[in-house]
Amino acid sequence: MSLDTRAQSFRLLGHFDRGELASILKTLGCAALAAAVVWGPGWLGSDLYADLSPGGQAALGIMVFAAGLWVTEAMPAFAVALLVIGLQIAILGNPGGVWAPADSKDAWTLFVKPWSSPTMWLFFGGFVLAHACSKTQLDRWMAGHLLGRFVGRPPLLVLGVMAVTFVFSMFMSNTATAAMMVAVTAPVIAGLPEGSRLGRGVVIAVALAANLGGIGTIIGTPPNAIAAGQLADGQKIDFMRWMMIALPPALVLAALGYGVVWWRWIRGEKGIEGSLDSAIEGDDRQFRHRLIVMLVFAITVGLWMSESVLGIPSPVVSFVPIVVFAVTGVIGATDMRQLPWDVLLLLAGGLSLGVGVKETGLAAWLADQVPNTLPPLAIAAVFCFVGLVLSNLMSNTAAAALLVPLGASLVAAEDSRIVILSVAIGCSAAMALPISTPPNAIAYGSGRISSRDFLVPGLVVGLLTPLVVLWLKWTVG
Repeated sequence: MSLDTRAQSFRLLGHFDRGELASILKTLGCAALAAAVVWGPGWLGSDLYADLSPGGQAALGIMVFAAGLWVTEAMPAFAVALLVIGLQIAILGNPGGVWAPADSKDAWTLFVKPWSSPTMWLFFGGFVLAHACSKTQLDRWMAGHLLGRFVGRPPLLVLGVMAVTFVFSMFMSNTATAAMMVAVTAPVIAGLPEGSRLGRGVVIAVALAANLGGIGTIIGTPPNAIAAGQLADGQKIDFMRWMMIALPPALVLAALGYGVVWWRWIRGEKGIEGSLDSAIEGDDRQFRHRLIVMLVFAITVGLWMSESVLGIPSPVVSFVPIVVFAVTGVIGATDMRQLPWDVLLLLAGGLSLGVGVKETGLAAWLADQVPNTLPPLAIAAVFCFVGLVLSNLMSNTAAAALLVPLGASLVAAEDSRIVILSVAIGCSAAMALPISTPPNAIAYGSGRISSRDFLVPGLVVGLLTPLVVLWLKWTVG
């Protein structure tokens, strides 16, 4: 899980934030672009929007405005999400306006319902679970002890680092996971000679696994939540089903990443001496809290994975860690304030944007503009690749929020699930630049690698990611 923005990556790399004047100019430029898209054809005498309702035209303007703000990062990604919700309420939800009927007083609520949707509660439960693991240092303790036996064997050490990072990123913020794993492996890396290929390989392995691990579960990364929230009622995917669909390609991509790391940095390296940092502090109370977190983690994940058997919805299961940790004191008021609410706001904005695109008829109109000659599988591959490219340059959550409803609108309802899942996976596989993701920025900030080191593994993974649509065609059909 992460809030994947270039601005965040720049901050992690030690760069200064942009000035307010630049942000204002970018915002005005994005507004001008949106106005030109909506009103430009009419000014030029075109009837491009003859079949698009006024509400659909307004939704198109809001979508273009949001896309411009997300790409240019004129303001934080979560702020754009709030602006999207506000504009939809003010423009589309206004009774008697361009979309809402004059006699409807609650049409605007349609755009805020995503905030309390099951998808949001599922993600919120994942955040609480991840924060408890981090607060009690359970994650650090497990990582150090699981990897300690591989220190003297470089290939197994790197494989173990990737495996542990991958699994943690399925349930935790990949940013926090990357930071933790860089810290855990620091003692070994510090003992290596300057310029050691092994040290570079370990750091790159952390970034790759942290980025790809989130693909494996619904709560692993925000694009997954965007995709799950946009699936039609008859196409919903539970926690275990998502893992069965998305985890195999994520593992294949991670294996390819390991192959690149082994070939470039591990091959021929000799064994080393050293130890991994697994030391944690705490008294009896903290030890008791770790036991509680271990037990609740096992129960929660077990219930998530057995949803189809027990019939307990995954969002309902999310209340287990939320309630138990609050009652037992593992999570307090201060901890609740430290949760990544900006990510939740961004998710809500993305889901709300999808509602606006669909309900105003914009999605159907966009579908009519695309020639029917392109098969659904090709559309899925194209959108997967576009999501990958955009996510190297902007927030992967924002990219998913833009592309998921658009891609789904271009195919028949029975084929939309493949396109939606392809976008989510493509957005999570972008990692070719130091600024592509926060895990990349953390790895680059360690001082052990250069920006060029991301290019080869990032391109290998990225260029092969669109092939995942073949797997989705077979499993989702």
